[in-house]
Amino acid sequence: MPTQEHLTVTVKETRSEAAGVRSLVLAAREGGSLPAWTPGAHIDVVLSRDLVRQYSLSSGTEEAGWRIAVLREPDGRGGSAYLHDRVEAGDTLLVSAPRNNFALDLDTPRLVFVAGGIGITPILPMLAAAERAGGDWQLLYLGRSAESMAFAEELARYGDRVRLHRDDVSGLADLAAELDAMGAAQAHVYACGPSGLLAAVQEYADAHPTSRLTLERFAAAPEGHARDGDRPFTVETADGQEVEVEAGQSIVDALTLAGVRTLTSCREGVCGTCETPVLGGNPDHRDQLLSEEERAAGDVMMICVSRCQGDRLVLDA
Repeated sequence: MPTQEHLTVTVKETRSEAAGVRSLVLAAREGGSLPAWTPGAHIDVVLSRDLVRQYSLSSGTEEAGWRIAVLREPDGRGGSAYLHDRVEAGDTLLVSAPRNNFALDLDTPRLVFVAGGIGITPILPMLAAAERAGGDWQLLYLGRSAESMAFAEELARYGDRVRLHRDDVSGLADLAAELDAMGAAQAHVYACGPSGLLAAVQEYADAHPTSRLTLERFAAAPEGHARDGDRPFTVETADGQEVEVEAGQSIVDALTLAGVRTLTSCREGVCGTCETPVLGGNPDHRDQLLSEEERAAGDVMMICVSRCQGDRLVLDA
């Protein structure tokens, strides 16, 4: 399995932030300090041997503790229910060091942030950083109702830089009009939220080539990962074990069936938990994280969705 840095933290505080949203403040044990991080970062929370979930850090980067916020997902795979129902202040959790696939670039004249629902979490430290830097920025935060919108009171300190849109009051937002009013056509836009919202922001950016867009996805883009013509291949692990991966099977699932333990979470190529070094062969990258340069280098891959361009891969797994 990939080598990752993990640490044990103490749950210092829990709080209800909105309907179905619970925050947890995590602290270093025994008076230690937590690793530094940058706005947009997230951590893995290891809940059991086979249950790992990612949560954005929503506290300030200068704060001693890390805050995460968990949306209860009734149709989820158990991670949100575990953190809502079984974890209390004083408990310990195993977490990864922060990783950032949604890094903030403050060297831009204008910043526009768009958040939908729980997508506000990675945006919060970005706003604080932009404010400290004296940047020109605005936020559009969309939700179904006031009860569903976490951290709205916290955002009030920014005054009219923040636009809150509630569907139950104003109906569905005219996103293009909202973005035009915020000057997004000439800005770097950062967006996080449901896939439908991100698709609409992407459509706006495509129609305005003078804008720049960075997205944080909680789920894969609608086109998916399976392709016609996918075929079997062989994976060799670091200890020489050979595992056959069938045409309709992920590398993660094949390794698990063969008794090779891996860490995985989203299974959609958007979180980075399953990133694995490639020792040989040519990956067929299907994730939504790696840059073109990283893909061309071919020395790591996301084994939950990516495959092999040939007949064989050698992985440090």
